[in-house]
Amino acid sequence: MVLLALYHSEGQNGLPVDKSKAFELLQRACELGYAAAHYHLGISYYNGVGVEQDKNKAVHHMQMAAMMGDVHARHNLGIVEDENENFQRAMKHFMIAAKGGYEHSLYVVKLGFRSGH
Repeated sequence: MVLLALYHSEGQNGLPVDKSKAFELLQRACELGYAAAHYHLGISYYNGVGVEQDKNKAVHHMQMAAMMGDVHARHNLGIVEDENENFQRAMKHFMIAAKGGYEHSLYVVKLGFRSGH
């Protein structure tokens, strides 16, 4: 269902671009408990793609995905915390994502330790 939503979002595999259909499919997948759906719905809300931009809803869906083990969502929560100048919370998110195997988070953690965070 998440993959189908992404196809609609990008107009891939012969499907027309239909952001509202993609959003609807992601919402349904969230109801079914898919972490990837929460992640992509969070991205949609964060960037205002297919829906009005709402950073609070974006963070909520990222948190849901992160609690389900999605390391990309955890990394993005670190970015949000960093943007809000909550550096310690950001580093915690990056460290959890790095422990989960997300290499870019490991790189960010290394940079953070070098700069004293």
